[in-house]
Amino acid sequence: MSLLSLVLDDYPTISQDHHHIPSMLYSSPETQLVRHLAHILNQHPSKLEKDTSIVVDKDHFQAKIDVQQFKPDEITVKLNNDNTVTVEGKHEEKQDEHGFISRHFVRKYVLPEDCDVKKLQSSLSTDGVLSISAPKKPAVKQPDYKEIPIIRTGPIKKSVTPSSGQQEDKST
Repeated sequence: MSLLSLVLDDYPTISQDHHHIPSMLYSSPETQLVRHLAHILNQHPSKLEKDTSIVVDKDHFQAKIDVQQFKPDEITVKLNNDNTVTVEGKHEEKQDEHGFISRHFVRKYVLPEDCDVKKLQSSLSTDGVLSISAPKKPAVKQPDYKEIPIIRTGPIKKSVTPSSGQQEDKST
């Protein structure tokens, strides 16, 4: 259900619900609508939170976007070279019960550096929520030490003599 339908469903009852408030506060339709929107926002936060949410925890990144106004073929999800995900929805002018409408949105998300972009996925639920997720790369534990291999070269000299230009240390 969209925000507009929530407003329009309850709008005729707003002035009837508040008889104790002076009628001059409800004198204009604009004032009534603004007050009603405030009422809806306080009354139905879970429906509005569905619009967009982002979760980043120790295991993954996930973004959810309400795209119920778009058909699946009107939505694109792209991974850009700068580690951002761009979501775009667009449809041309269509007729609905109120007249004609066209919609277009672009939303960009910066992925955390530790996300595995090779495993980035998107899915669209039947109720119109697009989910984009990527697991985080497993943390690589640094070893306490690193063994350095010894590379063998030609024959080993039994004694090392200083090259010309260097003085031999005879203090020992």
